Amino acid sequence: MAAAGGGAPPPGAGRGSGLRAGRAEVGSPSAPARSGPACSEAVAGGRHRRADGRLEAGKRASGVPVRAAAARRPPLPGARRCAGPSRADPRRQRGAAPAAPARPPPAPALPSRGPAFLGTAGSRRPRACARPPKAPAPARALGGRMTELQSALLLRRQLAELNKNPVEGFSAGLIDDNDLYRWEVLIIGPPDTLYEGGVFKAHLTFPKDYPLRPPKMKFITEIWHPNVDKNGDVCISILHEPGEDKYGYEKPEERWLPIHTVETIMISVISMLADPNGDSPANVDAAKEWREDRNGEFKRKVARCVRKSQETAFE
Repeated sequence: MAAAGGGAPPPGAGRGSGLRAGRAEVGSPSAPARSGPACSEAVAGGRHRRADGRLEAGKRASGVPVRAAAARRPPLPGARRCAGPSRADPRRQRGAAPAAPARPPPAPALPSRGPAFLGTAGSRRPRACARPPKAPAPARALGGRMTELQSALLLRRQLAELNKNPVEGFSAGLIDDNDLYRWEVLIIGPPDTLYEGGVFKAHLTFPKDYPLRPPKMKFITEIWHPNVDKNGDVCISILHEPGEDKYGYEKPEERWLPIHTVETIMISVISMLADPNGDSPANVDAAKEWREDRNGEFKRKVARCVRKSQETAFE
């Protein structure tokens, strides 16, 4: 009879069979139970079975935790060691939340509908669909408004200067007090000329972009002169548009320049009355009479205009 607590080998089993039984894999059903003062345990899949049939997890018979014992096992042949987090990694601590997985890259935008966009999934909208940006209308309006304000300020300054320091030979004022771009001037006929004693009224109309462009001058009082057409429009170089003369008669510096003022314009007109230019006349008949019969028919017509100007000067 076998002793209590000890396992006797079966009959007929030799030394070799007993060695094989002692080398049975730990945790297998065929592994013999060990005896001890407290309990007999058998390893079964990482858990130990007590002598009374209950399983106790986490300990071997030697009292070493299963995880520590597994850590001391040599790696299996051909096994790869994972580069996992170190022991000091806070994520290994109990209760730490697992790290969020990296987000996959966004999928490429699908093409828009329509036959023009039937391409690959990564195709983009054709650039031809995007219209070039336009300058906003308020910006253009603001630029024009600023130019108009600057020209009005300049005209107001010139008018104040002429009223403060009058220039001999003419006077100037506004036709309408609310319109700075329309002036009325009175020109006194220069002495020692055929126009002496006359008081000729004329109007100056300034553009909104003055002084970049010249004003237009027109005599309201009838006047007979080679450089004033029969409608009263004055034709002198200083009032011509800036730049080259397409006919080649005038140099660019003889034409309008932004440095000119109302005073320089009127001085040029007074000089024109004293010394007409017959080479480029605006009134061909007056120019012909001035060249051929200056003291005859031309003089009589000028004298008639002088008398008429005196009668209508202050109307």
